[in-house]
Amino acid sequence: MDINLKIPRHIAFIMDGNGRWAKLKGKPRNYGHLKGADRVEEIVTSCFEMGVECVSLYAFSTENWQRPKEEVDKILSILEKFLKKYYKTLLKNQIRLVVSGDITKLPISLQTLMTETIEKLSMFKKRTLNIAFNYGGRQEIIQAVNKILKSGKTEILEEDFNAYLYTKDLCDIDLMVRTSGEQRTSNFFPWQLVYAELYFTDVLWPDFDAEELKKAILWYTGRDRRFGKV
Repeated sequence: MDINLKIPRHIAFIMDGNGRWAKLKGKPRNYGHLKGADRVEEIVTSCFEMGVECVSLYAFSTENWQRPKEEVDKILSILEKFLKKYYKTLLKNQIRLVVSGDITKLPISLQTLMTETIEKLSMFKKRTLNIAFNYGGRQEIIQAVNKILKSGKTEILEEDFNAYLYTKDLCDIDLMVRTSGEQRTSNFFPWQLVYAELYFTDVLWPDFDAEELKKAILWYTGRDRRFGKV
């Protein structure tokens, strides 16, 4: 890896374009989700090899429940298989797992697998894989506000609010990557993205490989991150 690259501490991915990729191949949408899941392992591994500390994946939004039941069921199945398959890699490389989102809406078997995997990897702190599943940014903020109100607090600081978010133990996102040509954040970590560099590419997620990741890092390296300073 080029030593002149500026590596983000935290990269977040909106993994868009699985369905469109499959359609271009003359395949059903679920085929695209399968290929997209295969790409996840390569990209996550590449990020950590580069020195990234945290990788966040937008795997399933609160709005995605509106998709056909067959597609939703397939996505849930793919996540379960991914967690079972990738667990040994996470353990070997000392990567903890965080899940951002309301997992109580998921099948019991998947809830149990997530909870157990999170617990087994909880001792690791250096690297984190954060999967946003059944996640919505506005929902997260409203949920945090309601928890604060129930606690009896009437005035809070920014760090107090952070403590009520799914990402309370994570640093803010430095670079957000969205594939497939769409240029919006789609309710994805609105609080955590406030100072993130936003990288949009026309490449569909199943085609977003390690070389495409390096292009995103090169672009990020060229950004002047002043955080309001001169």
